[in-house]
Amino acid sequence: MLKDIITQEIINGDTILGIELGSTRIKAVLINSENQPIAQGGYDWENSLINGIWTYSLENVWKGISTCFANLQADIQKQYQVSLKKTKSLGISAMMHGYLVFDAKDELLVPFRTWRNTITSQAAEKLSELFDYPVPERWSISHLYQAILNKEPHVKDISYLTTLSGYVHWKLTGQKVLGIGDASGMFPIDTLKNQYDEKMTSLFSKEIEESHFDWNLQSILPSILLAGQNAGSLSEEGAKLLDPTGNFEAGIPLCPPEGDAGTGMVATNSIEIRTGNVSAGTSVFAMVVLEKPLSKSYNKFIDLVTTPDGSLVAMSHGNNCTGEYDAWMRLFSEVIDTVGQPVKKGELYDKLLYKALEGDKDCGGLLPFNYISGETMTDLNEGRPLFVRETKNTFSLANFMRAQLFTALGVLRIGMDILFEKEHVTVDAINGHGGFFKTAAVGQNIMASALHTPISVLKTAGEGGAWGIALLASYMANKKNLSLSEFLSKEVFASAEVTTVTATDEDIAGFNIFLQRYKDGLPVEKTAVSALK
Repeated sequence: MLKDIITQEIINGDTILGIELGSTRIKAVLINSENQPIAQGGYDWENSLINGIWTYSLENVWKGISTCFANLQADIQKQYQVSLKKTKSLGISAMMHGYLVFDAKDELLVPFRTWRNTITSQAAEKLSELFDYPVPERWSISHLYQAILNKEPHVKDISYLTTLSGYVHWKLTGQKVLGIGDASGMFPIDTLKNQYDEKMTSLFSKEIEESHFDWNLQSILPSILLAGQNAGSLSEEGAKLLDPTGNFEAGIPLCPPEGDAGTGMVATNSIEIRTGNVSAGTSVFAMVVLEKPLSKSYNKFIDLVTTPDGSLVAMSHGNNCTGEYDAWMRLFSEVIDTVGQPVKKGELYDKLLYKALEGDKDCGGLLPFNYISGETMTDLNEGRPLFVRETKNTFSLANFMRAQLFTALGVLRIGMDILFEKEHVTVDAINGHGGFFKTAAVGQNIMASALHTPISVLKTAGEGGAWGIALLASYMANKKNLSLSEFLSKEVFASAEVTTVTATDEDIAGFNIFLQRYKDGLPVEKTAVSALK
């Protein structure tokens, strides 16, 4: 689209805005009437470990959002010499799960407990058994039930429980709603009714009835909406939260707020049955849209969530992915700076990650664990980043980098083996997105080796979840009686550029050897956790 046409769309309010609060970055993407990204803004942030809880302050949430929006405005001004005053629609997305609870006065009762926390194992196990359904530790209901089991005094005062996207959307619109994909990470969903499972809500109510709370579960959870439905409008107060300068107008319609899993599915066109996507960044998860329900519950290994339009999805999730090798990259950068040869971050990543393709197929026997935090799937409530080798191993940079990439996918592969080998799930295509794929040829090759499946990456996948939620906002505004999958296929991805990488048999065999070593080495990691307190 020509620049002057884009400029006029910005002036006329015909663009669409998506904002996603990720684990390490808040990102805003503005798209044009052809659903193409035309401007963006960002804000880097990090969670804090306070009193054993991974959290973000709400003050930093709003500082991050307003700074991100200001940076978007600066990008628009630089490119098009105009300012953004209104859009056709907008949407909010954020990392899924976690625990944000408020009282009747809308005051936060305890600091935000994020998805990263592994402090709810007792609750998750009890609920999984009660429901006969996998309830992971990071789900909102696990946090709530654990707080009840812990007899935390704040629980009696709960008026509203939501996720980060639900919270931001609420403050922007006044609406206590949630997209079904994000809601499916709070509490199990009945995919026939597209609502919280009534049988399970009843079981939960009976389980806690002796506590005699004034609330019931249905009353404190957000209302569920499907992709394409209207989720309210930007209020005057909400507009000022986004843009404290007062330049951005109120009244803009919002789509249902969604989690990063749902926006990842949208951004990779992976919401059809038998499609899948893998998101790899701070955390890693693979999602496959199922033809039919699984034959049994795989607690701690496979989560069941939904697409933004309500289809059942199986998810294999790891809390840790690129965080540890990012730490090594910072160390390598410090070494290079110390000897007086600084290198730009992007160039450093590319050069060192490409070395991984030169390493031995099985990483030469090297074994790192990237556990910055715990991993439910391998039964670790805490993490200790670890690197182990035998003296006979080939300790080279290439093997070291390959091992760092392999270990980032260890937990993911353990979960996917259940879907492939025990449930015989068929996947026609797996699309990748996230920071793991920034050095595309490397990320795709390593992921294809780990999942023994071809991995495709769309040229636009680098825009990530912020683009995904912008597309959901576009669908709400422009759906024209199309289903979400039809809208994506016809209006967004019809001419998309795609690259696909298939791993060699040798690469796959090398990862399999590494994975066995990874499993054999887990007692070492567990010992490190128990010994280094």
